[in-house]
Amino acid sequence: MQVLRSNARILAASLAGTAVEYYDFFIYGTAAALVFGPLFFPSESPAAQTLLSFMSFGIAFIARPIGAIAFGHCGDRIGRKSTLVVSLLMMGGSTLAIAFLPTYAMVGWVAPVLLCLLRFGQGFGLGGEWGGASLLAVENAPKGWEGRFAGVPQFGVTIGYFAANAVFLLLGLFLTDQEFREWGWRIPFLASALLVALGLWIRLRISETPQFRAALEQEAPVAVPIARLFARHFGALLAGSAGAVATFALFYLGTAFALAQATGPLGYERQAFLTIQLFANVLLAITVVFAASYADRTSPARTLGIGALATIGVGFIFGPGLGSGSLPLAALTVTVAMIAMGFTIAPLGSWLSQLFPVRVRYTGISFAFNVGGIVGGALTPIAAQLMSSAGAANYVGLLLVVAGIMSLTAVMLARPVDAQGGDGDADRNRSAPAPSAR
Repeated sequence: MQVLRSNARILAASLAGTAVEYYDFFIYGTAAALVFGPLFFPSESPAAQTLLSFMSFGIAFIARPIGAIAFGHCGDRIGRKSTLVVSLLMMGGSTLAIAFLPTYAMVGWVAPVLLCLLRFGQGFGLGGEWGGASLLAVENAPKGWEGRFAGVPQFGVTIGYFAANAVFLLLGLFLTDQEFREWGWRIPFLASALLVALGLWIRLRISETPQFRAALEQEAPVAVPIARLFARHFGALLAGSAGAVATFALFYLGTAFALAQATGPLGYERQAFLTIQLFANVLLAITVVFAASYADRTSPARTLGIGALATIGVGFIFGPGLGSGSLPLAALTVTVAMIAMGFTIAPLGSWLSQLFPVRVRYTGISFAFNVGGIVGGALTPIAAQLMSSAGAANYVGLLLVVAGIMSLTAVMLARPVDAQGGDGDADRNRSAPAPSAR
């Protein structure tokens, strides 16, 4: 505990960003599931509106790798701290602006265009957020504490998820459905400003990470980090991207997609299902703490491998469980998905950081994480919605099976590199995926 107390400011700074990130993403995902379809898109059919809404949700995942390259470049050349401040400002500003958007009924086609532009801005800022927050924790961690330190920003996932869910639950208690559709949905986006302000206050009070300072003392920054990564660490980029897929697939199928299905075709009451998701989030938080400690006792790779196997298992029960017609069984399905996610996300920051040397690490883990997000967090929910619209909702869990296999394969093949020196020609072979005994 003394180690955690002495690094409290660093850990709070790393946690704040991911809390804002997942708050922003969950309120957008929830709003996309509940109201964005009819508010921002032409009325063709409810299913088409939901699909278009989820497609706007996916735009951020296209923007995230672009943001990862831009912010990763700054983070590897200028420093972690300054880059994290700018990424949080951009992410928070875009989220806040959504609260003031006109609807399709007010301005026609301009409304979805503005929504998609701000969603792109959200994703661009988020592209540099998770990687930087994870590095802030990992690169300040004492020896043997890397997993637990890397787990702290992932705990921010549960805080953001809890805060977003709580806001929507409170709105449901005090507003009618009509009031929520007309103006109440804007409140969660306005409230994001409070989290962003707190995050900025914390981040402006921290210093640069010791590992990054040490790397700069040894050698000048890499001129173009993304070019160096593609030239010398392309295999690690592929492995890292595949390793992140399970986390995204579990989160967005278990939250936004499950909520859309539950309150739409399945006919569950919105407040009841949001309460279920709130409970599942509590178990996710407990799992993150346990899995982060387990990663230090064993290895991040083994912990992530367990999570990938669990993802495959959840995939076989997800569709039938969610669509069973039984609210308790649907609740159990969502809860098990969140527990599996805890084992995939808790070790992800420390596992990815082992794949790249310090001087290109910000770009490496940000790019890999966000490319994995395109597959797991953008394409997977869209594919699930298409399957649901085609009457194949019971088979959407097969998407989780594929995601789990991808992440498990990545864990089995990826190898760590030397943190400081692993950026030369001799490291090319070590950074490529290869069989590992871990």
